[in-house]
Amino acid sequence: MSATLGEAPKLQSSIAEQVQSEIERAIRRNIKGLEYVASPAPAVGMTPKDVIYKRGTLNLYHYLPMADEIYRVPILIVMATSNRGYILDLAPGQSFVEFLLRSGYDVYLIDWSPPSPDERRLRFEDYTLDFIPECVRRVRKDSGVKDLTLMGYCMGGVLSVIYVALHPKTQPKNLVCFTTPIDFRAMELFAKWSDRRYFEVDRLVDTTGNVPAELIFTGFEMLRPASRLAGQVTLWENLGNDEFVKSYRMFERWSNDTLPLAGEYFRQTVKDLLWENSLYKGELTIGGKRADLRNITAPILHVVAEHDHIVPHAAARPLIEQVGSAEKEEIMLKGGHISLVAGANAQRRLWPRLDAWLGVRSI
Repeated sequence: MSATLGEAPKLQSSIAEQVQSEIERAIRRNIKGLEYVASPAPAVGMTPKDVIYKRGTLNLYHYLPMADEIYRVPILIVMATSNRGYILDLAPGQSFVEFLLRSGYDVYLIDWSPPSPDERRLRFEDYTLDFIPECVRRVRKDSGVKDLTLMGYCMGGVLSVIYVALHPKTQPKNLVCFTTPIDFRAMELFAKWSDRRYFEVDRLVDTTGNVPAELIFTGFEMLRPASRLAGQVTLWENLGNDEFVKSYRMFERWSNDTLPLAGEYFRQTVKDLLWENSLYKGELTIGGKRADLRNITAPILHVVAEHDHIVPHAAARPLIEQVGSAEKEEIMLKGGHISLVAGANAQRRLWPRLDAWLGVRSI
């Protein structure tokens, strides 16, 4: 039924108000959009720290304490060689590292810089028989404590697992892994991307030396081709929300800050892990020693994400199944590969669960 004469002015007024509201919203969005484009990248990794060891691509940080009482057992975090460590230290109040410090833990972190052309020959041997053991030695010397908790995220978890498996007589006090793949057959999209019938890894590495960051970044993007566009749409819808924009920009900076990979390390990753699945089979040999997961006997916690599109649960599940530890636990939490460890989801779910598990094992 058409509007009566008395209702028509009200209807027209309502339409005019809606149009005016949309105009104002569009203006605010465009102003905010210009501010977004013109503003500098957000500051990240602000928690105070000392560099206690640096060698080429390797950086070992020690974070300054934030609690009056400190747990006896320090934590050494190992990042993936493809990503910057500041994902664990985004901003005050949103920092996993800060949470650990305020909870009384003594925190060290292995972070990586882009490998130089001379470091293109770095292999698993260098990371698991040299870099990590040297950092463990320095943490023990710096802290004055022999025990430590080794904590690895994604491929940093893989390197940590391999290191512990290769050193059965010098187990860490605890081993904690986040979203760590073991069965690389279950990394289906990566397996297809690197199919040996089409992927000429030898030609790539022999030609480029270190594998460009753009290739690594594109590989992750291919897992969810529409995610970047969807994220930009969400950003546009929330340009007026300063907290949302700040968080979005920090995560965007980190995802764009992918690192190149040492050429030989990348060749091994493709051939030994993706093609041969040798870690899962117990056949991975590093420096003449077999990385047998049954050699791992330290208490171990593996936290996986329910909606992880990078490391599906099928790829991560065999870790707890195969280690020789008497005390072992897997926890699945809601979230994705990144939101598991960083952001509001991590603050609610992972951080308190980890503190509860780790606190009683750090004294």
